[in-house]
Amino acid sequence: MGAYGLLIDYEFCTGCQSCEVACKEEHRIPVGQWGIRLLDDGPWECSDGKFNWNKIPVPTRLCDLCAERTAKGKQPSCVHHCLAGVMQYGPVEELARKLAEKPNQVLFAPKPYRY
Repeated sequence: MGAYGLLIDYEFCTGCQSCEVACKEEHRIPVGQWGIRLLDDGPWECSDGKFNWNKIPVPTRLCDLCAERTAKGKQPSCVHHCLAGVMQYGPVEELARKLAEKPNQVLFAPKPYRY
């Protein structure tokens, strides 16, 4: 079986943080820690006078891609609860092909962190 990951189209991420909340609830992650964290890139002014401001969900070392959920055929909690529908879960090879189709996406294939 190949590796699985998350493809995130951050061009359309609204920054709602539903992925963060869903993950914390699913895994009972304590305050101050995250399984996925929404990062801000910006705002900053581009050379054309327009502003760039990206919201980028980033899985942390606590992310196990919701192994219990996916073993039951469900989507990871962050993907299931993403209000903007910008997150996809699947085989890394398949997601890599989609990544090549457009800019402003990131592909994550996190390995579970071992304490």
